[in-house]
Amino acid sequence: MITGKNYIGNQLSAKGNKSYKTFNPQLNIENDNVFVEATSDEINTTANLAAKAFKEYSKKSGKEKALFLNTIADEIEALGDELLQVYSSESGLPNGRAMGERGRTIGQLRAFANHITEGNWVDASIDTAQPDRQPIPKTDLRKMNVALGPVVVFGASNFPLAFSTAGGDTASALAAGCPVIVKSHPMHAGTGELVASAVIKAAEKTGMPNGVFSNLNSSGIEVGQELVKHPKVKAVGFTGSIKGGRALFDLATKREEPIPVFAEMGSVNPVIMLPNALNNKAADWAKTYAGSITLGSGQFCTNPGLLLGIKGEGLTTFANVLSEEIVKIEPSCMLHPNIYGSYENNKATALEQSEVNILADYNSDVESNYARQTVSKVKGATFLENPTLHNEVFGPFSMLVECENEAQLEEVINNLEGQLTGTIIADEDELINSSNIVDALQNRVGRIIFNGVPTGVEVCPSMLHGGPYPASSDSRFTAVGVDSIKRWVRPFSFQSWPNELLPDELKNENPLGISRLVNGNKSVNKI
Repeated sequence: MITGKNYIGNQLSAKGNKSYKTFNPQLNIENDNVFVEATSDEINTTANLAAKAFKEYSKKSGKEKALFLNTIADEIEALGDELLQVYSSESGLPNGRAMGERGRTIGQLRAFANHITEGNWVDASIDTAQPDRQPIPKTDLRKMNVALGPVVVFGASNFPLAFSTAGGDTASALAAGCPVIVKSHPMHAGTGELVASAVIKAAEKTGMPNGVFSNLNSSGIEVGQELVKHPKVKAVGFTGSIKGGRALFDLATKREEPIPVFAEMGSVNPVIMLPNALNNKAADWAKTYAGSITLGSGQFCTNPGLLLGIKGEGLTTFANVLSEEIVKIEPSCMLHPNIYGSYENNKATALEQSEVNILADYNSDVESNYARQTVSKVKGATFLENPTLHNEVFGPFSMLVECENEAQLEEVINNLEGQLTGTIIADEDELINSSNIVDALQNRVGRIIFNGVPTGVEVCPSMLHGGPYPASSDSRFTAVGVDSIKRWVRPFSFQSWPNELLPDELKNENPLGISRLVNGNKSVNKI
């Protein structure tokens, strides 16, 4: 049941006088439930409770935390159709998408449960003492990853489940041993509360300390700002706009104790189309990208917003077929009137720039909040001269950049901002002979794709979902996959510590049977 209140640990609270409702973009009306924004007093209570819970939770074993994560997955599943219905009513996304995202969320939780049960993720390293070493004796040193402390997670507008309340940031932080405070996204506060109730039930069932998880309502930016500034908060996870992520990053660095902000932000995900591939299959690729650009109303951080090619017959064919195919696709509903409004404004800004032409524009009547897809075209020289054309247009929009030659194409790539993904459409021989293009693109992205589409982010250990700024605030880390746990830990060493008082991961007996680096060699044996 949705109450509209904040979860401060396992207690519901609604002390504030500021309230709001979510919005159904399909019906173009407000939903019924009223949500109460958290007050400064509630924020402070939540952060202090999380800090208290950290003392106990950070000492939980991998198996205990894994049971907690698996139980969260069970409880989310147990919410049944109510969760799916609320999800769709607050996002405008169809039931199939809701089911798929719920499955991904549950899968992420179980993946982290398996990861921490196995235990090797702590990167245990042991260098035993050499008291007789000359000229200076060597002391015993042992190192492993330990949890940072309470983490604030900002729910994402475009993924009400997989990147929000119990999504990847929350799952990875809990797996690391960090309590989580979720700043619920105002567009899907009901979905967030239902998921929060599942997390709280799981915490109670598995004996986790009160305060290991909290969920706070917020209609604006004030709650998030207070959370980031709170001295008990030790890290932040964010998925959203460059403006929002950068504001949180700046806020965190100005604290008396600066903290890391792991922000996944904007990306136009350039697609490089080399001539031979287009000469052979331009029409096929055009049809494929018409679907990718419009998928989910273009509301993916990996949406292909920039198409780069070299002037020629193949690129002309691609542009013509793309223009024909993309307008055949029926528009779909965007997440919220505000997101629809931003799409229209940002698209208009791009199209009003000098020498930008429209290739395709869906111009039939649509329902409220449905986004009309658009493809524009500009010459490479113009793109290089106008940084405004580099900006993301969040929605079903893409810009085709026609370069004069390979040298100009490489120059355009070198002048791009950091991106989550980059794609190369090429024949294999063409790829081998275009190492300069590949190298340039690799320096600007976190994931490079060969003959595919960037939309679709597989959740697995080898996935890197991040990239050079501004795609993310720290390109060394991923926001997807089990390696995302590394954001919420720090390395910690014990020197000359009694064996019986060491964590199990570092004891001589290796009771967990994990792989450790012992005196420079990988080993699962006792010392």
